[in-house]
Amino acid sequence: MFHDIFSVPQLFGYLAFIFGVGCFLQKSDVRFKVFMAIECVSYVIHFWLLGNFTACASSAVSVGRSLAAIRSRSRWVALIFVLLSLGMGVWLARSWLSMLPIIASCIGTTALFLLSGVRMRLLMLVGTTLWLINNIASGSIGGTMLEAVILTTNSWTIFRLMRDQRGEAETPKVPEP
Repeated sequence: MFHDIFSVPQLFGYLAFIFGVGCFLQKSDVRFKVFMAIECVSYVIHFWLLGNFTACASSAVSVGRSLAAIRSRSRWVALIFVLLSLGMGVWLARSWLSMLPIIASCIGTTALFLLSGVRMRLLMLVGTTLWLINNIASGSIGGTMLEAVILTTNSWTIFRLMRDQRGEAETPKVPEP
């Protein structure tokens, strides 16, 4: 199932792993999206070499989506990326399993363009689950490790953000004399 652990495709999966973990450690939404774009570039090459072309296409769309989401919060831009993802899925999908990265991409697009902070990261957890299933089925060692770690890392970051928000809400405002 899993290919040679030191093959070229797996090495790109490990690179995606490094940037993906870095992505979900970010508290800044902009840095989060930049790291995600770099992770997706690694995934494009990784999945191309593994022969999983829907995951490759989904990752390619996700590169542009992540970068566009830094500058835009437009529902129309989000819709373009969702339609592009769905179009690639219809064109390339060979089974329900090959649609998982496409669905994850649509979920990620919704999260990145329409949400922020904790809500964005919570929706990303749903996409993470779909990617985890895809990566196991694809034989992606780095990708499987990445999505497993993202579940933990993203959950920890969500906890930190919620703690920070509670701390701000609980800090009494001292009136100035």
